[in-house]
Amino acid sequence: MATAVNGENHYDRAEEVKRFDALKIGVKGLVDSGLTTIPRFFVHPPETLSDLKTKPNRAFHEQPTDVKAKFYIREMPTGVNFFSNIDLFHSKAASWRDTLQVKLGPTPPELENIPEVCRDEVVEWNKQSEALGERLMGLLSEGLGLDADRLKNITCLEARMMVGHYYPHCPQPDLTVGIASHTDPGVLTVLLQDHIGGLHIKHEGDWVDVEPVHGALVVNIGDILQILSNDEYTSVEHRVLANPSREPRVSTAVFFNPSATEALYGPFSELTSPEKPPRYRQFIHQDYMKMFLTKELGGKTLTNCYRM
Repeated sequence: MATAVNGENHYDRAEEVKRFDALKIGVKGLVDSGLTTIPRFFVHPPETLSDLKTKPNRAFHEQPTDVKAKFYIREMPTGVNFFSNIDLFHSKAASWRDTLQVKLGPTPPELENIPEVCRDEVVEWNKQSEALGERLMGLLSEGLGLDADRLKNITCLEARMMVGHYYPHCPQPDLTVGIASHTDPGVLTVLLQDHIGGLHIKHEGDWVDVEPVHGALVVNIGDILQILSNDEYTSVEHRVLANPSREPRVSTAVFFNPSATEALYGPFSELTSPEKPPRYRQFIHQDYMKMFLTKELGGKTLTNCYRM
């Protein structure tokens, strides 16, 4: 049956479904018969498989503790690390989550340094996110009335970081959070969340639930883009609630940052005038990131620090 159903020629879905149903053996019966290739009518189109993209992230976090411990480090000498709370030593209260972090660019880690359980998927995420990021930044540049390559030309696509957040069941979700309220420090964030939910954004002073939409990506404006656009774009304040579900919440995100660490960044000159002067002072990106990494995660601290 497997050969007939999976053949490329003369495929009749209705007939094959009818034949399967007439066998009265179910899917387990197919497996017990030694089937190695699933019948064609079980194959879902690619667009319905997008929710599987967080599974390698989950697979890493659910490995034995001693396997994960090899990656547990606060620094990134190999471009890959696993940790709990980036601001653990600076925050007043920690958040209920763990994180796998992989530096994708400008120089990605050696393949052997990426955990084997998610290696292929990390490579694919890098490829797809770079292409999507370029398209999004082109649209955002044009939205400011600038050339499509304006953000790309100042290296905003190059320093990419992928994070895989894992939010296990919390026995007291009313006492903690998954991620405290904050804005992302970089240019742009592309996020894929699973079906569990818990992401909130602040809109006009109120917290609004961002319900998971199957196959959808969440795109966040970061603080650097708010500064570059001279407030034409606004970074979004968001948080994640602690997970009350028995099933873990998993999300995967790619952060886009400039790679020119010694360069000066500030509002684009094309967007300032005597009538609309710069609202932020210039900064060296390296100093900006040092500030982010030595402060408690929360609010719009970075944009407020550089506001004139």
